[in-house]
Amino acid sequence: MHSIFAFPVAAQQKASATDISLWDTVTHSGPVVFSILVLLLVFSVVSWGIIAHKAAALRRATRQSASFLDAFWQSGRMDAIYGRVEEFDASPVAAVFKAGFRELQRVMPKAGENREAKADDMLGGVENVERAMRRAAGAQLTGLESLIPFLATTGSTAPFIGLLGTVLGIMKSFQQIGTVGVASLATVAPGISEALIATAVGLFAAIPAVIAFNFFNARIRVLSAEMEQFAADFMNIVRRHFMGSGAGPGAPGGA
Repeated sequence: MHSIFAFPVAAQQKASATDISLWDTVTHSGPVVFSILVLLLVFSVVSWGIIAHKAAALRRATRQSASFLDAFWQSGRMDAIYGRVEEFDASPVAAVFKAGFRELQRVMPKAGENREAKADDMLGGVENVERAMRRAAGAQLTGLESLIPFLATTGSTAPFIGLLGTVLGIMKSFQQIGTVGVASLATVAPGISEALIATAVGLFAAIPAVIAFNFFNARIRVLSAEMEQFAADFMNIVRRHFMGSGAGPGAPGGA
C-alpha cells in the first residue's frame, strides 16, 4: 500500500523541484541581482522610448527637408519661400535658411546706406549671414543629437551591468555548494539561472540601443551634410544676386 502512493508523491516532488518559472527565478533572486535586473529593465524601457521618439523625429525632419529643398529650388523668389517656411517647421535645412534670410534682410539696408563703403559693408554682410547660418546649423545639429548619447551609454554599459549580475549569480552557486557540501544540479541551478537571466537582460537592453545609435547617427550625418550644402548654395546665391548687384532679399532663390 505504501509503495502505491510513494510514486505519485515522488513524482510530484520532482515536478515541483524542476517546474520553476522565469518569473519565480527573478523574484527569488538576491536583492543585488534583482536590483541589477530592475536597472537593466529601466535602461531598456527608456532606450525604446528614445528610439521611438527619435525615429519619428528624424523621419519627419528628413521628409520635410526634402520637401523644403524642392520648394526652394522651384521658387522664383526667396521672400516667397520665406513666407512658407513655417510649413517646414521640422526641417533643419529650413531653419538654416530662415536664419540666413533674416540676417540677409538685416544687413542689406546697411550695405546700401553708405555707397563709399559699399564693398566693406557687403563683405561684412556676407560674413554675418554665414555666421547666422552656422549658428542655426549648430543648434539644429544639437537638437537632432539630443537623447542619442543615452543609447550609446546603454549599449556600452548594459552588457557589463549584466555581467556583474552573472558574476554574482555564479558566486551564489558556489556559496550554495559550500553550504550544502554537494555539487548537484539542484544546488547550483538557482544561481546559474540568475546569472543567465542577467546576461540575457543586459544583451536585450544593449543590442537595440547600439543598432539604433548607429542608424540615427547615419541619418543625422545626412541631414548635417544637407545643411552644409544648402548653406554653401545659399551663400553663392547671396554673393551672385545680392552682394554683386545690390538687389534686395526678394531676388531669385533659384540657380
